[in-house]
This record gives sequence, C-alpha cells and structure tokens, in this order.
Amino acid sequence: MPVGFRILPAQQTADATLIEALSKCATAHLADSMSHLQAASSALLPRHRAGSKLCGPALTVRVAPGDNLMIQKALDLARAGDVVVVDAGGYTEQAVVGEIMASYAITRQIAGFVVDGAIRDIDFISGITMPIYARGVTPRGPSKVGPGEINTPISIGGMVVQPGDIIVGDADGVVAIPASDLRTVLAAAQLLEAKELTTLAAVNSGNVDRSWIDAALASSGFDHAREVS
Repeated sequence: MPVGFRILPAQQTADATLIEALSKCATAHLADSMSHLQAASSALLPRHRAGSKLCGPALTVRVAPGDNLMIQKALDLARAGDVVVVDAGGYTEQAVVGEIMASYAITRQIAGFVVDGAIRDIDFISGITMPIYARGVTPRGPSKVGPGEINTPISIGGMVVQPGDIIVGDADGVVAIPASDLRTVLAAAQLLEAKELTTLAAVNSGNVDRSWIDAALASSGFDHAREVS
C-alpha cells in the first residue's frame, strides 16, 4: 500500500435515540459540559441555509491540502446519517467540496460536512439544508491524487475528532462529543439548559438575583464597598 493512503473500518454508531437527544441540545450547552475542550474554532463557519441542525457520527478524513480524492471515497463508504469531517490542514486556496459532491452526499443521506479547508459553489450550498461548515470559500478546484486517510483520528479547528465521535453543529458552531462520554455530556447539557431557562424566566420577570457577582468578586479578594466609597 502506498505511504499516506489508509482506510480503516468504520466505528460502531451510537444508539439512534441518544443521537436524537443530542441533536436537541445547543452546542453552547454541550461545549460548556465538556469544559470547552471539544468545540471547534470559530473559523469553521456554517455555509448552508440558516436553521439546519447537524448531528451524527463522524466519518473522519485526512487529506493533503487542496486534494479531495479520499473525500470522494469517503462519500461512497459513508452510512446514512454520517457526518463527513475533513482535516484539510486549514488550507483555503483550493476547494475540496462543491456542488457535485454535496448533491451526491444528499442522495446518500449523509448528515453533513465539516471541512477544515475550503469549499466552493457557495450560491448552491448557501441554499441547501444539509449542513456544511467550512473554513473558507474559493473558486479554485481540488487535485484528486491523494494521499489521504479515512477513519483515523484528525484535528479540525483545534478540536480532536475520533472516528465515531458524535458531531453536533448549529448556528454557533461545531462540537465533537467523544463516544465514551455521550450520556454524561447529554445529562450535563440538559441540566445547563434547564438552569438557563430558569434564569431567563427570572430575568424576564424582573426577579433575577445578581448577588452572585459581588460574591464572586469577594472570593477573589475584591472589596466592592471599599472601591466605591
């Protein structure tokens, strides 16, 4: 086998009911539940039509900058509901996904793309509901010679993604939840949501308790009363 070419077996997909529950969580709550360590860089922006939510197991792809041969192969290997997550080295001078690949992915019922690199055909992609996140947009097309790897650990936007991790994306960005932590993160995110709803209700009713701010300052040694006197 040529050096740099590798395709490993797909990882087991998480339970569908668990994926459905995670799809209802905001990425902000999920990121906070993982101490912010598994949230991708804000440079990976949603390029699809607003309002679509991304959630599914990661099919990971590592490619040479500007080359999409192994992404093409990944589309043939992907299962319905997979998220194709591409480490393209952050290179934005050549697009590795465009209208044809996105259209094919839709026919394959792929959940979406996360590309640490560039895409093109933005007029088409900005009008579709299949989520596509990418670092940049360019008219320049890709090479198709490799090398590349499928279903290996990758890094996108500073976030490590293992094959089979659950990817969740919304208007705020993208998070990757390790397969071993799904239930723990889901429970924590649901608690955060409930807490925020309670706080928002208090804000909107005019009964919000702001005493925690001075308490936090006091715990840092700051004497507010002395400063303003």
